[in-house]
Amino acid sequence: MTGPADGLGAVLFDMDGTLVDTEVLWWRTTEEVALGLGHRLGEADAPEVVGRAVEDTAAHLVRVSGGGDPYAVAAALTGDFFRRVEAGAPMRPGADRLLTALHAQGVPFALVSASPRVVVDSVVGGSLAHVPFAFTLSADDTELTKPHPDPYRSAAGRLGLDARACVAVEDSPDGAASAEAAGCGVLVVPSLLAVPATRVRTFARSLEEVTPELLRACLRAGTGSRRPPSEHPCG
Repeated sequence: MTGPADGLGAVLFDMDGTLVDTEVLWWRTTEEVALGLGHRLGEADAPEVVGRAVEDTAAHLVRVSGGGDPYAVAAALTGDFFRRVEAGAPMRPGADRLLTALHAQGVPFALVSASPRVVVDSVVGGSLAHVPFAFTLSADDTELTKPHPDPYRSAAGRLGLDARACVAVEDSPDGAASAEAAGCGVLVVPSLLAVPATRVRTFARSLEEVTPELLRACLRAGTGSRRPPSEHPCG
């Protein structure tokens, strides 16, 4: 496998809240399912909902509501979210420009999502249909999904790369934790949840301010000189 000395090997993009504006759709889905269980979703639930796998969110809703079958709840979440996504999931500002720039420079990129395969395929077949991903990886494609490192390790391996040669672009605490644990450089563009700073994470306010050159700087920040977050080149 090639390593970080070879420069930016690949960029691994999260989907929901990062490339496409689906986090609000997921929150509304979870809100409705929670109400059906007698629970009103609030800020305290956010860490267990945003950026989490469907099964994790279902388990949380069953736990806080005191009832329900986690498998049935997970199925309800998936079905409702899928219907919302099918109706349209617009790309985040700056996403199309960044993907086009990476493609023009010959930098491979893949999609690494904690959403089920049915949802990933719906988005990739819709608003992301024109994007030349090397491949897409869903929550169904690894034994453990985010926040575990498995998805990003698997993605790097499929590209024949060491994870340290890849930059992951994430918007959630669980996604950032997954990428960091895998050894990737981590660029965080927060959406619904604040993401804690660490010495290997770099931050941007929007994909509109991200360039391939900035991603290379993020890779160096994550694998080389480990500066405090305030000194990271992504702001």
